[in-house]
Amino acid sequence: MTPSHPVDPDEPPGAGRGRLGRPLGPIISNCPAEHRAWLELVREAYLESGLTMTVLSLRVHMARSKISELMSGRRYPHWELLKAIAAELRLPAGPLYRLWRHAAPEIRRKSPAWSAETAATVAVQYSPPVHHKGFRELTKDGYDFYAGVFLPDPTRAAAVEEAYDQLWLSWAKALSSPDIRRHGWGVLRASVMSRAAHDNNGPHFLHTAFDTLALRDLSGPEHAQAASEQLAETQDLFRAMGRLPAPQLDVIVLRSLGGMNEEQVSDLLGVPLAAVRSDQRHATRFLDSVLCPPPDTGGTLS
Repeated sequence: MTPSHPVDPDEPPGAGRGRLGRPLGPIISNCPAEHRAWLELVREAYLESGLTMTVLSLRVHMARSKISELMSGRRYPHWELLKAIAAELRLPAGPLYRLWRHAAPEIRRKSPAWSAETAATVAVQYSPPVHHKGFRELTKDGYDFYAGVFLPDPTRAAAVEEAYDQLWLSWAKALSSPDIRRHGWGVLRASVMSRAAHDNNGPHFLHTAFDTLALRDLSGPEHAQAASEQLAETQDLFRAMGRLPAPQLDVIVLRSLGGMNEEQVSDLLGVPLAAVRSDQRHATRFLDSVLCPPPDTGGTLS
């Protein structure tokens, strides 16, 4: 009987589809975040497929060395090649094309030929799964707000759209996760934080909107001192918030800056109410200790 797929000469007789062949090398350290957004999901699909590099190269008619370069991030592929690989790995072309196209401009600066190719590429027509559309409708406002705390437009919009495309590209995994809301939040948070500026205190907050809100009643020269003090307090608060662990930071951002109630935060993050309350309590206690430390008595008790 003729085998259903090409025989891999690297694969010993009787080996099953679970054999992965030679392990993939790591993604290069300087691979841009936008490139990683789709590359990590393609690598994951390849590892889960059971295919070896030899079989994949035979199916897409490309040398194994070239596919290896693609999988490591050293080579940015033409769309037709990536689409062929996606078909073998059963990945939806629509979100992959959007992620590929978003990452391509940074690479194209080094090679003007990319512009002509992309301009000639016909956009993939697609429609996400019904459940994905529903999930997006339920989470979009919360995702937009959170991204806007750390990122300006159009970076904010790009981070949110990337998260939804990543979720769609791995929708089966999202659906099989213990809680799709928690899974989705992890994807959104990673997309935002990969673009946010950081220092030793953690991520930088986008101060403008909150400073404006805090200072709107302190305009004019007669309020200059109060405005300066308010601005300093706001900046101190954001620096302290940046030092919070991720779960506590997310809860305090959504509760204190976003004005969400506990139930709304629980629904968006996909965590129990008790966890939201615990994270808020610990975050508030830490912020109080940093911003309002107890007075130093300057002596010891006898």
